[in-house]
Order: sequence, then structure tokens, then C-alpha cells
Amino acid sequence: MGKLDGKVALISGGARGQGAAEAETFAREGAKVVFGDIRDAEGKKVEAAIRAAGHEAVYVHLDVTSEADWQTAVKTATGRYGKLDVLINNAAIVIPRVAIEDRSAAEWDQVMAVNAKGVFLGTKYAIPEMRRAGGGSIVNISSVAGIGQSLHQEPAYAASKGAIRIFTKVTASQHAKDRIRCNSVHPGPIDTEMLHSAIPDKDALQRRLQRVPLGRMGTVAEIVTAVLYLASDDSAYMTGSELVIDGGALAQ
Repeated sequence: MGKLDGKVALISGGARGQGAAEAETFAREGAKVVFGDIRDAEGKKVEAAIRAAGHEAVYVHLDVTSEADWQTAVKTATGRYGKLDVLINNAAIVIPRVAIEDRSAAEWDQVMAVNAKGVFLGTKYAIPEMRRAGGGSIVNISSVAGIGQSLHQEPAYAASKGAIRIFTKVTASQHAKDRIRCNSVHPGPIDTEMLHSAIPDKDALQRRLQRVPLGRMGTVAEIVTAVLYLASDDSAYMTGSELVIDGGALAQ
């Protein structure tokens, strides 16, 4: 028995890294998975690997800033599998840190469009289908940047992740009546391509890890385990919560 047997899940940002691991894990745990990204070649490879392992998944092109793409992704899930139970708002971007006065408005808008508007659009189009299904679970991937350690954060990224944190609580409060749960996950530094692209200098990365009491990067598997818990019925009494997985960084 898998933790997601009988459930249909939609995952954004699923072509690589944490999103791909979520798609693979969810399928292995019994879910029928629809996952999307803008990296179509990589996404198709993940789809093929999941199917080769004997599980059910389909990749769709999904630019999370596009309403039309979200509508197509949701319709793919419901058209192919009959319902939608789980939404993982995973897609995000990060840009190099600069002073606020040096950040361009276009760069700010791009980060907010992907990281915050993308979560809004996914939630907007998932809610009616979850309501029809009798409920569901939405998991929004935020960050410790959305809560604290503000001295060290890139401003646009931190603002977008803070927006996700509060939007999660609003969604949870307003849609509990529909039996739709919504929780956020707040990773610290995780060993992903995104982290290494944001902090390419090894010395700078080591300085970042000095602000983590456990003294290391987290792993993708450690985050995916938590996301699976929130997606599954194991967390049936959790909504509006924020799950921090940061090696103790926010405890300092």
C-alpha cells in the first residue's frame, strides 16, 4: 500500500531537482501524477523513467505564470484521471543577490511572477476541482527566506517566499470548509542545482552553512519526505501550517 494510493497529483517545476524527485516519489507511492515545467526535454525524460518503472505519470508544458498553461495542466489531470486531489506548487526561480537599490523592476517582477503569482494561479485552478473531488491537499514550497535570516536574503526572493507563506494561511482558512488543506514547506539550503547556481562560490557556500547549526546542506530526499507527508492523509489534521526543514537555521 502506497501513501498516495488512489490520488491524483499535479506538480509544478517537475523536470529536475526536487520537483522531479516529488513526481517519482509520488508515483511510486501510488499516485497518478501530472507534472509540468518549461524544460520539456528534461520533463519527458522524467516521465519516461517513471513509466519504465511501472508507474503512472504524464508530463505537460507548464509556464507557471501562464493561466492558459495552468488550465491545461489541471484539465489534463481531470480529463485523464477523473479528479485532482493534490497540488504541489514547487516551481521557483532565484536570482543573484544585489542591493535593493540596484535591483531592476523587471527582475523583481520576474521573481514575483514565477514564485508568487505561479502559486496563486495553480491554487486558483486547483480549488474548483478539489472541491468537486470532496477535498484535497495543497503544498506550497516556500523557504526559510520567507520567515527570517533576513540580513542574508535576496530581497525579491525573500518577498516572494514570504508572500507564499501568508497566501498558504489564507487558502487554508478560507477553504477548510471545502476540506481542502494547504500547508507550506520552508527549506533551508538544499543541495540542488538551484542553490549552487545562486551561490556558485564554494567559500560563500561554506559561509552560508555556518549559519546552519547542523553544519550541512539538506538533501532533496529530506524535503520530498516532508512534502509527501503533507500531501498524504497522514497529515489530515494539518492545515495552515509551515513546516521548517532548515538544519536549525531559524533557531539561531
